[in-house]
Amino acid sequence: MLAFFPKESGQTRIALTPENTAKLIKLGLRVTVETELGRALGWMDDDYRKAGAEVAATAAEALFQADIVLRVSKPENPAQAAKSGAWHISRLDPFRERAAVDAMAAAGINTVSMEMIPRSTYAQKMDVLSSQASLAGYAAVILAAERLPRLFPMMMTPSGTLKATKVFIIGAGVAGLQAIATARRLGAKVEAFDTRPAVEEQVLSLGAKFVKVDLGETGQTTQGYARELTEEQLAKQREVMAKQVAQSDVVITTARVFGRTAPRLLSLDTIGSMRTGGVVIDLAADAGGNVEGSEDGVEKNVNGVLLIGASDLSDRVAIHASQMLSNNYFALIEHLWDKETKTLRSNPDDDILSSCLLTLNGRVVHPALTAAS
Repeated sequence: MLAFFPKESGQTRIALTPENTAKLIKLGLRVTVETELGRALGWMDDDYRKAGAEVAATAAEALFQADIVLRVSKPENPAQAAKSGAWHISRLDPFRERAAVDAMAAAGINTVSMEMIPRSTYAQKMDVLSSQASLAGYAAVILAAERLPRLFPMMMTPSGTLKATKVFIIGAGVAGLQAIATARRLGAKVEAFDTRPAVEEQVLSLGAKFVKVDLGETGQTTQGYARELTEEQLAKQREVMAKQVAQSDVVITTARVFGRTAPRLLSLDTIGSMRTGGVVIDLAADAGGNVEGSEDGVEKNVNGVLLIGASDLSDRVAIHASQMLSNNYFALIEHLWDKETKTLRSNPDDDILSSCLLTLNGRVVHPALTAAS
């Protein structure tokens, strides 16, 4: 089988490193990369050639010869993402990009969505959401530190004592926990909130204070995401959030409900209550935003407070992000690889594949998508 890795417009990360190229070839795959796939990150065409890959001058040269096409993000033209009968593997955001899924099914492309990898212990090494969210949490704190006109740590100097910056993290999932850890390493005073009481211990272990709000029954899904709250619970949460935000210099929101619009947690009035120079980073901006008025990729001033909509900050550390993505992709291919036939197994009884397989043999097959039809 031939696996092809094309360049992607507007994408700084890549799905394959030279190291994993050699591993794929050892499995029995032929690997082709589009020329200059990794050039911006320091991986030259010769690095891929030395690992055993072929280098195509253009995507068109290899795209419709490939049996597997692997990308970081969804294709610009889903109906021509691969040849009929081939596999397409990438992050596809299927619940918000249903038309793209239908187009690939109609084109006979077998489609795997990397975001749908189950959050199980066995599948951890394939989990792109966790690998990229962890980096995004780190990058969010670094971005806040760049934009904030204050130091993060407390400093005692001959000219006086400078108080530590107060950072408030909303959502203690993978991104939130990494943001907490990074802010603490920089010397900030950190508080965090999550609807799941079970994460309190993790927050405390990182040296932060856990903000408690009695919301009644909450919990999390089998995938590890916070469950969607009722309007009454959201209202109570917003009330407590407003008090915490007013006392904070930096606020980072990470709350998502997979496949749905992100919960609206903070109003413009709420973030406007912060001191002048404060920074708010909304990591759910692409999903509707946790903060009123946030737009993905946009920075705006709200009564002296900088509001930054930033959905995927892992691209700010693109080398490490690409290394992690490449590891995730290799782990999935290795799991699905049949050593005897040198092909990908399409066994619908496989727990991992059944969770992330969207289309097969010209049909949409994922239960969550067929139920929504």
